[in-house]
Amino acid sequence: MSSPQKTPKYGRILLKLSGEALAAGKGMGIDAEVLDHMSLSVAHLVGLGVQVGIVVGGGNIYRGSTLQQQGLVGRVTGDQMGMLATVMNGLALRDALERRNMKVRLMSAMKIGAITEEYSSRNAIRHLSSSEVCVFVAGTGNPFFTTDTAACLRGIEIEADLILKATKVDGVFDKDPVKHPDAKKHDFLSFDEVLDNKLGIMDLTAIALCREHDVPLQVFDMSKPSALLSVVMGEKEGTLVFHNKGQ
Repeated sequence: MSSPQKTPKYGRILLKLSGEALAAGKGMGIDAEVLDHMSLSVAHLVGLGVQVGIVVGGGNIYRGSTLQQQGLVGRVTGDQMGMLATVMNGLALRDALERRNMKVRLMSAMKIGAITEEYSSRNAIRHLSSSEVCVFVAGTGNPFFTTDTAACLRGIEIEADLILKATKVDGVFDKDPVKHPDAKKHDFLSFDEVLDNKLGIMDLTAIALCREHDVPLQVFDMSKPSALLSVVMGEKEGTLVFHNKGQ
């Protein structure tokens, strides 16, 4: 006799994928294997009835810091170029998800009518409630804000139960685990601890938004098999950041 299927702990999530994660350590470009793995992981969640929003970065296609340092482009232009890079990643992610028979909405904070839908929180919630995956691109639509901040903002706007930050390591450590084999992982942290110790999970604006609106944040290793599913099912995975530590 088979055991009853578990119910996901979180009904609606916002997943933040960095451009670097899509490049799979290659620096630039999109790795087809990673894209396929991510789409499969999301498909598993949708199959369980979880509503999924995704914010994608663009660092694998464009990094404006070099051009800005050389004085070739201004900060605003550089950030706008970065926003367009996220649109390219979003297009690739949308098609990968659609190949797994999911309905997907590509929603942009910038007006790009020919290939994206203009972002609206009301429409996004409506799409999510209809079991459509929403891929949010172009950051916040404004310069000077990171895609981390965009992820927290979108998570708050769509009333997500959890914001997930996919990284290259399994959570938050007291020091760099790559350089220090004895680094210890935090299973739980408070937002105040992250801000006070400048742990660098996300930029300070993003963390402050989560704290103000009391939306929990989970940091985990996306490359780890079934990690995304484990997080959504409420199993121990990565580091969970709460308003109050250990809640």
